[in-house]
Amino acid sequence: MKPNKIADDATALPPWEQLWAKIYTFSQQQPRWFEISLVGGAALFLIVIMPLLLSDFRLDLLQRYLALAIVALGIDLIWGYTGMLSLGHGIFFALGGYAIAMHIKLQIPATASNQLPEFMNLYGVTKLPWFWHPFDSFPLTIIAVFLIPAILAAFLGYLVFRNRIRGVYFSILTQAATIVFFNFFNGQQKLFNGTNGLTDFQTILGFPISDNKTQYGFYIITVLLLVGGYALCRWLTTGRFGRLLVAIRDDETRVRFSGYDPTGYKVLVFAISAALAGIGGAMFTLRTGIISPRAMDIAFSIEMVIWVAVGGRATLVGAILGALLVNYGKSLFSEKFPDIWLFFQGAMFLIVVLVLPNGIIGWLRTEGIDLFRKIIRRPRYVATYPQLEEDPEIQRERETLEP
Repeated sequence: MKPNKIADDATALPPWEQLWAKIYTFSQQQPRWFEISLVGGAALFLIVIMPLLLSDFRLDLLQRYLALAIVALGIDLIWGYTGMLSLGHGIFFALGGYAIAMHIKLQIPATASNQLPEFMNLYGVTKLPWFWHPFDSFPLTIIAVFLIPAILAAFLGYLVFRNRIRGVYFSILTQAATIVFFNFFNGQQKLFNGTNGLTDFQTILGFPISDNKTQYGFYIITVLLLVGGYALCRWLTTGRFGRLLVAIRDDETRVRFSGYDPTGYKVLVFAISAALAGIGGAMFTLRTGIISPRAMDIAFSIEMVIWVAVGGRATLVGAILGALLVNYGKSLFSEKFPDIWLFFQGAMFLIVVLVLPNGIIGWLRTEGIDLFRKIIRRPRYVATYPQLEEDPEIQRERETLEP
C-alpha cells in the first residue's frame, strides 16, 4: 500500500472524501501551486468576504491583528528558523509607527498660522528639528518605515554577532536595548511628545484618515503586505539559504567549521525581521491613530514571541495564526470577563506550552493529521512498510505479545 493510496481508490469514497482526496493529490504533486492557491484564496477571502461578514468595529480589530501578524512573521524568521530569540522587536515596531506618524503630523494646511505639529508649540519649539524634514516626503517616509528599523537591527546585530554572542545573552541584550529606547522616547517631550506619543491624525495624501473608505484602503494594503511578507519569508526559508538558517539554529559551530561565516547571514535575517516589524508597526499605527513609547514596552516584545510559540515555530503560517488567535482571544476574554480576563489568557498560554509544545501547526503536522485520517477512516501514515502494519498475522502477534 502506497502512502498516496488515498488518491488511488478515491472513487470508492463518499463525495466529500473524494474532494479531499483530489485536494490532497494536488498538494502532493504540485506543492508550490497548491500553496499559492491557498494564499491567494485566503487573501481574496480577507479582502472581499470578511468586510461583508464583520462590523466596522470587528474589521478594525482584524486589521490590527493582521498588522501584528506581519511582525510575527519576522519573529518566526529570526527565532523559528535561525534560533535567535529577540525580545526587543518592540523597538522596530515603534520606529515604523513613529515614521508614518511623523509624516502625518507634518500634513499641516498652508493656511495655518503655525507650521509645526501642535505638541511642539506646547513646549516652546520654534523651529522644526532637522530630522523631521525628510518625513515631509511621502516616498521617503515609506522607505524609512522599513529601512530605519533594518539599519538599526543590522548595526546592533553586527556588533553582537561578530562577537559570537547568542542564546540567552542575545535575548538579554535585545531586552536591554528596549529599555534604552523606551526611556529615550519617553523623555523627549519636545521631539516626540514624550509619554503621550503622536496622535490626533487628520489626513494622509489628502485623504481623511478617519473616513471608512480610507480605513478600508489601509485594510487592503495590510492584507497585501502580509501576503508579501509571507512570500518573502517563504522564499528565504527554502532552498540553500533556508537550509543554512536551520543549520545555524541547530549547530552554529558546525556551520563555522563547514566554511561558512554565520555573522553575515544572522545580520541579514535580523535586519529583514526588523523591517517586517517596522511595516507592521506603521500599519498598526494608521489603524489605531496613535503611537507612543508603550509600543517599546518589554511585555509587548515578549507577547510577540508568544504569538509565534502558540502558532508553531518555523512554520510561518503558525506565526500568522498565533498572532490572530492570541489577540482575538485577548479581545474576547476582555469583553466577556473584564475583571478576570488575564487569568484566561494565562491559562491559554499554559495549555499551549504543556499540551502543544510545538504549537498548533506543529501538532497538526504530527498528531493532528493522524487524528484527521482516523476520523475519515483512512489508515494513518507509518514509518515502516504499510503492508506489515495491515498484515492480519502481524496484528495477531502484536495483540498476543502486548500485555
